[in-house]
Amino acid sequence: MLILNEKPLSYDRAFTHAGIQYPANWLRLSSLEERNALGITEVANDPTYDQRFYWGVDNPKQLNDKTETVDGEEVKTTGLKTQWSATQGEIAASLLAPSDWRIIKAKETGTNIPSAWKTYRAAVRTACNTRQTEIGNAADVPALIELLFGAATITQQKKDSEGVGVVEPDTITNEAGETVANPVAGDPVMETVANPAIATAWPTPI
Repeated sequence: MLILNEKPLSYDRAFTHAGIQYPANWLRLSSLEERNALGITEVANDPTYDQRFYWGVDNPKQLNDKTETVDGEEVKTTGLKTQWSATQGEIAASLLAPSDWRIIKAKETGTNIPSAWKTYRAAVRTACNTRQTEIGNAADVPALIELLFGAATITQQKKDSEGVGVVEPDTITNEAGETVANPVAGDPVMETVANPAIATAWPTPI
C-alpha cells in the first residue's frame, strides 16, 4: 500500500499533492526516487482473512456447536459445521425446486415420474447427505475451507504401487537412442490428480 501524508494512494487514480495534480497513471510510471521525493512510502497491506470462517487473522470461528452456562442460563452457540451443513440443505433444495412441478403433476394426474428425474433427484439428496457427513468429519477450519472451496485438482508427487514417491531416473534415452545422464535426476515426478480433500460433487442438472 502506498501512503502520502498518512493517506493511502490508489493506482490508476489521480491525486493532488502540494497544489499539483498528478495523473491517474503517475504511480505506475514513476520511479522509486520520484515517489520518495514526494514523500510517498510503501507499507505492507493489512493481512486478509475469510470472514465466513475467521473472526480475524489466525482467529478461526467455532467449528462445533457449543453449550455453556452464562449467568445461570444455558446458552448454545452454533458452530461452522452446523451452519455449512444447513447451507448444503439449502443448495439441495435449490437444485430440486426446478423439477418439483414434475412430482406434483405426476401425483395430481396419476402418471409416472420420468426415471431420469427420479435418478437425478435421488442423487441430489444423496450428495447432500454425503456432503453434510464430510462437513461433520472436518478436523479443523482450514480442512473445512478446503472441503468446500478447494481446487478440483492438485499437483503432487507420483507414487509407485508400494506408495513410494517416484523420482526422475539417473539416465534417460535421447533422440539418438543413446543413454545419457538425466539433468533432473532425483527430482520428484509430479502428477495432477483429483483433490481428495474436497467435498462430493453435486450431480449435473438434467
